Amino acid sequence: MPDKRAHRGPHPEDTTLFAPAAIPGIQAAVEELAWLLSRGYASQSALKLVGDRHALSARQRTAVARMTCSDRDLAIRQARRVASSEAAGRRLWLDGYNVLTTVEAALGGGVLLGARDGTYRDMASIHGSYRKVAETRPALELLGRTLTEIGIVEAHWLLDRPVSNSGRLRQVMCGVAEDHGWRWTIELVADPDALLATTDQVVATADSGILNRCRGWFNLAREAIDLHAPGVWIVSWR
Repeated sequence: MPDKRAHRGPHPEDTTLFAPAAIPGIQAAVEELAWLLSRGYASQSALKLVGDRHALSARQRTAVARMTCSDRDLAIRQARRVASSEAAGRRLWLDGYNVLTTVEAALGGGVLLGARDGTYRDMASIHGSYRKVAETRPALELLGRTLTEIGIVEAHWLLDRPVSNSGRLRQVMCGVAEDHGWRWTIELVADPDALLATTDQVVATADSGILNRCRGWFNLAREAIDLHAPGVWIVSWR
């Protein structure tokens, strides 16, 4: 069945799954999962343990997993995080889909997850195909405005070439950058994660695997949302 969504909004069950009454159980599960991961427990078995203990649904368990990291990973990410004042005057490499879909979800009324490492993560998934939605251009403009305010001299976006419609998204992004006079380069590559994890440039992402390996990262999606999209739906880990 073709994807006909016009918005990057909430799942129909999210108002129940992430209602105020459900948050304490989710937060407790994050704390317990972090404790287990920090002591070497396997992630899948640990998630099942805390999910069963708090009777969490599959979607709630996904949220818990995305919000949680071990103490070791937390320390690594905190040590490599670059503040906005330190990012000024620098070139930034962006994990394109990771950053964009989070801001799209925020603007579309979707659930954002306030993770233990300080990032915002969304509940959307791109399974080999990206669909432009009503929030795409506003999200790009919000990100561009934030980059300009911070003082980023150039934004180098990396998009997954294997994801269908990446070429069309690149055209949209080039148009937005041209309209505003922003210095953006948008590159389609086979494996953005590998490049972002090994570059000597500061990267913008909330991808756990990249955060654990990169030399330095900037919390762009959260910065943009906190500055320019107040009142969005955020489920925080505590």
